[in-house]
Amino acid sequence: MTVLDPHAPILTLLDRFGPDAAPSSRPPVSTPQAVAYCKALATGHYENFSVLTSLVPQALRDDFAAVYAFCRWSDDLGDETGTGEHARERSIQLLAWWRTELLACADAVTSPDQPRPTHPIFIALAETFVRHPLLTVGPFDDLISAFEQDQQLIRYQTWDQLVDYCSKSANPVGRIVLTLAGYAPPNAQPANSERYRLSDLTCTALQLINFWQDVRRDLIERDRVYLPEAETGISATDLQLWLNPPGSLDPANRTQYIRAVRALVTRTAAMFDESRHLPDLLNPHISPVVRLFADGGQSLLRSVLRSGCTTLWHRPRVTKASKAFLVGRAWIASRRPGSTPKVC
Repeated sequence: MTVLDPHAPILTLLDRFGPDAAPSSRPPVSTPQAVAYCKALATGHYENFSVLTSLVPQALRDDFAAVYAFCRWSDDLGDETGTGEHARERSIQLLAWWRTELLACADAVTSPDQPRPTHPIFIALAETFVRHPLLTVGPFDDLISAFEQDQQLIRYQTWDQLVDYCSKSANPVGRIVLTLAGYAPPNAQPANSERYRLSDLTCTALQLINFWQDVRRDLIERDRVYLPEAETGISATDLQLWLNPPGSLDPANRTQYIRAVRALVTRTAAMFDESRHLPDLLNPHISPVVRLFADGGQSLLRSVLRSGCTTLWHRPRVTKASKAFLVGRAWIASRRPGSTPKVC
């Protein structure tokens, strides 16, 4: 029996499941093993909120786990090869292979004569595609495109550039969730246009607040800067100089940085505010999950503000107490009488 260790770095599994391991030579993995591996990834690799809280409907838990595992592998194939030009070239190669695996998985679902997936992630994801015929490869392909962009564009100039990036890196996740919940994309069901618009706003805001939280980590570990230079007047060179003394001790530097981040946080807060009614447009079985992630993003936003927007020097976090409070509040709200399903 193949044992899949969810704690093993994903790149260490490439010798068994990567592009150089022929599908016929991969260790056999059963569907239950693949799903168990995805669930273990989903419950063991998160920071702010687990994607598999008790709020997720039982019928969707395997699907949420498969989607998360796909995102986790995609992210690590893009981020864990190291830094520098050679590492980025390696990531581009791995992501191209990952897209091939995705398309082969989709083909196997729609064409029974095609070979079945042998990679554990796609074994589990194939089951999700079968259970949810509305789901397409488009949002998954968009996510891969975002991780490819991370290898090619590591500095951003404008807010609009960032929002465009989020349309590939974050919004597809919300669109997948809506589709899993039974809400067809607007091109198939125009009545869902507002739900998808608000979902995109929520997901973009979630991505942006993570950028403002992780300025220091992105700079040090990935050599990436998402602060829009043309709008903040702050360059990557400035950030490098300000990161450590004596630059970090200059009050003028800190003031300029704090004001820039506070302005970005304010714009992000407006996006959360505009999209706050999304859970009210959804069925009660999925509404609490969506509300929890939006609330979690706003909790992180408040943490950034409480930290004084000094995220270049100190990384704020959502406390365990805050997480427990938000999960508990969402759980209570999900059990209030009088909720009426919204038409898909």
